[in-house]
Amino acid sequence: MPKTWKQKLEGGKRPHVETTTKPFIGIPAGAKMLISCPTEFKEFVDAIPARSSVSVSELKQALAKRHGAEYVCPLTTGIFLRIVSEAALDELEGGRAVEEITPFWRVITPKDNVAKKIRCGPEFIAARRAAEGL
Repeated sequence: MPKTWKQKLEGGKRPHVETTTKPFIGIPAGAKMLISCPTEFKEFVDAIPARSSVSVSELKQALAKRHGAEYVCPLTTGIFLRIVSEAALDELEGGRAVEEITPFWRVITPKDNVAKKIRCGPEFIAARRAAEGL
């Protein structure tokens, strides 16, 4: 049986920094790159106040700084943001109010690539951002 989004959220490894041995998706060889975890992304997004937003780039910069890294893995960033979003949508479908779930729309915009992969689609994200005046 496949893992639920909640299991994926809670099942990640601990954040760690690796030194890249070769160029990787725009990151040069020899750079310190953070590989975070879904729960760290969730905690970060949960802390963004209502009617405020943080870009994916700003999120990555803040996490890199927190861990003494120069970069955050761009591949896992998209994966972890999707896990956080899908787990929040599961909670919404389970009866929690939209104000009680992780507000992933404060980071993800309708134009971000990950928005097309999340089952709610860009329309839900646009509606939530509009409701908060973002």
